[in-house]
Amino acid sequence: MSLTINIYYKGENGSARNFIDEMVSSGLVEKIRKEKGNLRYDYFFPLDDTETILLIDKWKDEEALNIHHKSPMMREIAELREKYHLKMRVEKYKDWDD
Repeated sequence: MSLTINIYYKGENGSARNFIDEMVSSGLVEKIRKEKGNLRYDYFFPLDDTETILLIDKWKDEEALNIHHKSPMMREIAELREKYHLKMRVEKYKDWDD
């Protein structure tokens, strides 16, 4: 059973988009996509809210997600989130059809 995590990053004055730009340019996004058990790591921009970014993050199972959460990359992500003064809202779904 895989897990899908929706993370909404909200900022001001384009800070959420700047966060994503730095996530990509620093190589963090590519590292996460290469982690064992990562099935998806994609960003989206809501049409009706230019200050929010949606991350859809999918993992093979809870174990893979837990390993990711313990990785040094999580500290780097948290530092960037603080740098850009972002607020987060998280939704977690279990995918039963895998």
